[in-house]
Amino acid sequence: MPVLSCHGVSCHAGEREIVADFAFELAEGERVALMGPSGSGKTTLLTTLAGLRPPSAGHVSRTAPVTLVFQSYGLLALLTAAENVEVALRAAGHTGRDAMRRADAVLASLGLSEYAGHLVEELSGGQQQRVAVARALAVGPRVLLADEPTAEQDSGNRELVLKELLAAEAALVIATHDPEVADRCDRVVTLR
Repeated sequence: MPVLSCHGVSCHAGEREIVADFAFELAEGERVALMGPSGSGKTTLLTTLAGLRPPSAGHVSRTAPVTLVFQSYGLLALLTAAENVEVALRAAGHTGRDAMRRADAVLASLGLSEYAGHLVEELSGGQQQRVAVARALAVGPRVLLADEPTAEQDSGNRELVLKELLAAEAALVIATHDPEVADRCDRVVTLR
């Protein structure tokens, strides 16, 4: 049974149809690259699959909780990198030292240990993007949707982010323009 599926999904923005009659199934542990030109609907589709935006038509079904890494990061500006990760962990039921320890570990895995105590506004775009990925990975997601999670990374950090995403025990959909990222996935779904 798929952990996420959709049938006949369409999404509109006003009168404009962004996604039309999309069907998709994601198996447990599968890694899928979602590709297409800018404006093809990748972000719209991911937010619809995550349940943050209702489809205009069709149906989305989830058999496991979904975690989303936003293209715009979605970090809380008044918190440090570590606090941004801890907030997600506390919401998932982790407390006190356990949340702090997990946050430290996942930030370290993404090369951010020295920035854990920095406010988000003190971080570069690439560092903020890695904090957003760390926040998603820290909760141990079963289904992870990531919107351009390597777009702001140099080659070394892109490899680090991709390695951590692919090592997660989660079904994964990565929206990307990067053919090297797509090559590391089990299959590619292309929007036109």
